[in-house]
Amino acid sequence: MARIVMKFGGTSVADIDRIRNVARHVKREVDAGHEVAVVVSAMAGKTNELVGWAREVAPLHDAREYDAIVASGEQVSAGLLALALQSIGINARSWQGWQIPIKTDSAHGAARITDIDGSDLVRRFGEGQVAVVTGFQGIAPDNRIATLGRGGSDTSAVAVAAALKADRCDIYTDVDGVYTTDPRIEPKARRLSKISFEEMLEMASLGAKVLQVRSVELAMVHKVRTFVRSSFEDPDAPGMGDFDNPPGTLICDEEEIVEQQVVTGIAYAKDEAQISLRRVYDRPGVSAGIFGPLADQNINVDMIVQNISEDGSRTDMTFTVPSGDLDKALVVLDKARELIGFDAVQSEAGLVKVSVIGIGMRSHAGVAATAFKALAEKGINIRAITTSEIKISILIDGAYAELAVRTLHSVYGLDKQ
Repeated sequence: MARIVMKFGGTSVADIDRIRNVARHVKREVDAGHEVAVVVSAMAGKTNELVGWAREVAPLHDAREYDAIVASGEQVSAGLLALALQSIGINARSWQGWQIPIKTDSAHGAARITDIDGSDLVRRFGEGQVAVVTGFQGIAPDNRIATLGRGGSDTSAVAVAAALKADRCDIYTDVDGVYTTDPRIEPKARRLSKISFEEMLEMASLGAKVLQVRSVELAMVHKVRTFVRSSFEDPDAPGMGDFDNPPGTLICDEEEIVEQQVVTGIAYAKDEAQISLRRVYDRPGVSAGIFGPLADQNINVDMIVQNISEDGSRTDMTFTVPSGDLDKALVVLDKARELIGFDAVQSEAGLVKVSVIGIGMRSHAGVAATAFKALAEKGINIRAITTSEIKISILIDGAYAELAVRTLHSVYGLDKQ
């Protein structure tokens, strides 16, 4: 017998038929003798509808009331799934985040989990009960509901799994695993049987939409073995009940991955914007003068490149921000112009960041050179480059995004079994 946390996203609980299908997935694990907690998202489209209503009533809304409104979607899903489980003979009870309790900090709308007391759930497991938990939410220090930000149900599931010391956390979604790249761009993309926490963290933060970044961080810190699986496969299909190797992708410690590929996957992020500050005074504190005000406005900066000053007095500073934050960033920089000291600012939107990711890159030379040569042969100009131990990110013009992804996927042999 094992302890399992199963998470189902919005498309998996989009209507009553799909909720009944989810109940069959849960029943399969209960029938196998496992202790089960289920974390659910709101039904597909429901959170957007609730957000729309809140903004229509008050465009500059109170964050606490916003949380009270949008958290109701998961409450409906949890109650419906508990009823569906009861109707097929499973002892089940729904739980809201505050009832467990899942404690968060005070950042309403983008809260972080600080603590989970799973003792009540464990006691109910002993009575043979399945816990159906609302994802995306907890209780803040002010004793009010707090939500974790969009995609927060993934984080809820991993955090609950860590608190319960679960043997596994299964993330059920509308895809059947993690692929070497986006199959919509490259039909030859392959599903990975395993991927390390570090690689998945890079994939998630660099554009892959399978899991929320925070959920991968939590899984890595607490060593929660996490499977990405499809809720649309028949719950009783061959292999679905295989505890060690069910269909899907296992996200795990790299020590579990025996054969490490040099490159594991190619990720991409559209709608990047580039900002260049020309002839910036080259003195201590200038970087803080640039990036401090941007951070204060919650503008995420990436791919920072500073040119070497010829005479020691002036330099150029180039960096990227999400295209949606470009106008705000330019306003912030203009206000700080005297403090920073630069002659001109240039900007361009509509760029794409393509990233090559793999833990095998740590011990192999020439990975970057292979990428640069392959892109050059396709006539793709590189705007900026950043690297880490296990990733290379390349900024290019948006028009070349799909060609670059397919080219890099092929040159590293990811299209071959």
